[in-house]
Amino acid sequence: MLEETREFIYTQQVRIASLLLYQNVLDQAPWEAYEKLFKSLANYVLDGHENSSRQLSYLFAYGQWFRAIAATGYNWRDYVILQILTSENPFSQLAQVQDFSQLPTSLISAVKHDLKILEEMSLWGGDKLVNFVNPASNNHVAWQLSPSDLSKLSESKRSLILKFQATDDWTQLLPELADYYKHSGTGIFTEYEAFRWRKGHLEGIAYPDLVLLSDLVGYESQRQVLYKNTEAFLVGYHALHVLLYGSRGTGKSSMVKSLLYAYRDRGLRLVEVAKDDLKDLPTIAEVLRKAPQKFIIFVDDLSFEEESEDYKALKVVLEGNLSAQPNNLLVYATSNRRHLLREYFSDRPSLKTLSNSEEVNPWDTVQEKLSLSDRFGLTLTFLKADQEIYLKIVHHFAKRAGINLPIEDLDFRALQWATRNNGQSGRTAQQFIDFLQAELGMLK
Repeated sequence: MLEETREFIYTQQVRIASLLLYQNVLDQAPWEAYEKLFKSLANYVLDGHENSSRQLSYLFAYGQWFRAIAATGYNWRDYVILQILTSENPFSQLAQVQDFSQLPTSLISAVKHDLKILEEMSLWGGDKLVNFVNPASNNHVAWQLSPSDLSKLSESKRSLILKFQATDDWTQLLPELADYYKHSGTGIFTEYEAFRWRKGHLEGIAYPDLVLLSDLVGYESQRQVLYKNTEAFLVGYHALHVLLYGSRGTGKSSMVKSLLYAYRDRGLRLVEVAKDDLKDLPTIAEVLRKAPQKFIIFVDDLSFEEESEDYKALKVVLEGNLSAQPNNLLVYATSNRRHLLREYFSDRPSLKTLSNSEEVNPWDTVQEKLSLSDRFGLTLTFLKADQEIYLKIVHHFAKRAGINLPIEDLDFRALQWATRNNGQSGRTAQQFIDFLQAELGMLK
């Protein structure tokens, strides 16, 4: 019996080591702990359960694995399935750009080989793993979580996980797995809907600011144009880059953010890029080019100082260079300035005699600075809110917050707040309602 146990453990270790395409799942903390657990288990069994130090080593390894899998919020089998769906490997990457029938036979064989191993390993967790060590032991708590909470996952991911759960032969789901990769992508793109570019790589935003369409009060014509352009983009037409220009606090950024809530189920994703990282825009475009989703690069509060040349990277993305423009990428930028590059009177050519240090063709510099905003196909203007729009926004936010003051009192206090603070705008309206809600709540 002991010899059979040793042979089984060694066989499992060999099978894990023989993964061909899905080896990267082993880089995750629960899998690393799982491998260490099997190694400790092998040493423990090797001594016939008599070596106390190796028993302690095994118990410690089990605790590490327990903590790692518990932190994921999934049972072991569902966790393994999720790793398959997010794995970036030659199969998942090629499946995004080729039909399943055209994929190399050897690649399909390798995927089947790996799926059989991963399916078997997914069964060795919880009670089964504990009972294998010592059926009579009361010292182990098995990790049990059945079923896992899949509500936070996308519909496509949740549907495929349920199919994996329901079958005892994962290789039968290969065509559907390939189709999932083709429409949902791999890696970080299957885990998040919003991203930021930080320190040279994409970073997922776990809790994006999802602005509801119903919260966009005022500026209906601008919203309609922006939404139509975005819908054309999602359908596959040549949509336009958009510059949202106007007074501060008018809801330009909120309008862009609202697109994610409205269209995330149709494959739209937002990528936030800070002004300081605009030089990386061509690199970002290449990272996103092969992903199946549609991406809007969101640049908030865009403007450039005189000495900055980051605008040249923006021009490359807006107009392209020798490389073809990605058809799954648009730039939506907000700005308080109509002309994004600062222009000085010193930039303009004068009638005085030019010195040797002055530019020969000064109007070229002026035109380059003025033309950057023209690279955006659409420019939506947001004028400062008048009193009617401001109070309309206040009434909407007050209703949402459950504030039931008389209209006359609410309007008086809202106008008084705007006078004393930042003027009449959507942002001021939200700040006023937040303050009022807290004030009224503390009086109860």
